[in-house]
Amino acid sequence: MSAHKLKGDTKMRPPATSAAQLVATVGGIGRVPLAPGTAGSLVGVALCFPLLRLGWPLHLAAVVLLGAIAVAVAGRAAEELGRPDPPAVVIDEVVGMCVAALALPLQVYDLGAVFLLFRLFDVVKPAPIPRLERWPGGFGVVADDVAAGLLARATWWLLKVNFDFL
Repeated sequence: MSAHKLKGDTKMRPPATSAAQLVATVGGIGRVPLAPGTAGSLVGVALCFPLLRLGWPLHLAAVVLLGAIAVAVAGRAAEELGRPDPPAVVIDEVVGMCVAALALPLQVYDLGAVFLLFRLFDVVKPAPIPRLERWPGGFGVVADDVAAGLLARATWWLLKVNFDFL
């Protein structure tokens, strides 16, 4: 990482946007002024369309790989930005949405339903999800969104199994 010295400053500071921040903000999408988490989740929805065509084993492998990348870059970006979970870091929402879509049928209806459930659980953060945010570094940034994704997927499965009209 290259750093530069500000005029009259004795500390070295990271550049305004590092590679980690670029990936963690999903190319800057996380910097939108209104609802950056929703914007990141929508990127996750778009990514789910090709992932769902792969079948669930490859989809799962891709999500695990994306999750590992997310932990690394989210932790680095959070450190650079000086906040434990900066709102601009949305790669965790992309991962959480991809988790929510695991083994879904490739239908817009199902993807829309898990998107809404994921956003609900990501915003409301029912117990014990908030405890996951206390994990160190990128693990804390990503873990709560993975849990929200798992909860969204389980909830949608339970609703579909128990209500024939869904």
